[in-house]
Amino acid sequence: MMTDKIFENNQVTIAGEVESLFQYSHDVFGEGFYILDVRVNRLSTSNDTIPLMVSERLVDINEDLRGKNIEITGQFRSYNRHEENRNRLMLSVFVRELVVCDEEYVSQKPNYIFLDGYICKQPIYRKTPLGREIADLLLAVNRPYGKSDYIPCICWGRNARYAEKFQIGGHIQIWGRIQSREYQKKLDESEVERRVAYEVSVSKLEYLGDE
Repeated sequence: MMTDKIFENNQVTIAGEVESLFQYSHDVFGEGFYILDVRVNRLSTSNDTIPLMVSERLVDINEDLRGKNIEITGQFRSYNRHEENRNRLMLSVFVRELVVCDEEYVSQKPNYIFLDGYICKQPIYRKTPLGREIADLLLAVNRPYGKSDYIPCICWGRNARYAEKFQIGGHIQIWGRIQSREYQKKLDESEVERRVAYEVSVSKLEYLGDE
């Protein structure tokens, strides 16, 4: 099955506590999709809030799940939202299965992602003021019917040095976790807006060659 093969190249498992009500996003052929925010704890004391895209046909979107623990499987997807004469890349986890868990339940993969895709922008290697090595990648991951998702990924340390050499069109596989990061967007001279970016923090990557 082609679709099964495609779904294998973008796999996500998320487990955490629901932080929001279902918020309407959009319709596709009469099927409503809703955003649900889930807080996922990191190994450190911090956490990530990750937006899930959920179909009204999968769960009762009128139910208040706030404070409940859920585990989902799905895919990390992107779409362009048109804002003030420019497109903004929006990211969320498209949910294929959702389970409400007991309070005692401990997930084996609370924040797991695997992607198989292609470099679509020259990697950017840099060092933080504290000397930490980072490389930013943009990965195009194929979807059925000729579509692709564009996923920002961030590599650290020796993985960053390795990724710096990748060329556009290079085929790679990565394993990691989804993280949220707040930043400030300057709208004009006097106005600054707080926004949240989502990206994949890479723990392992493999270069499969140039296409």
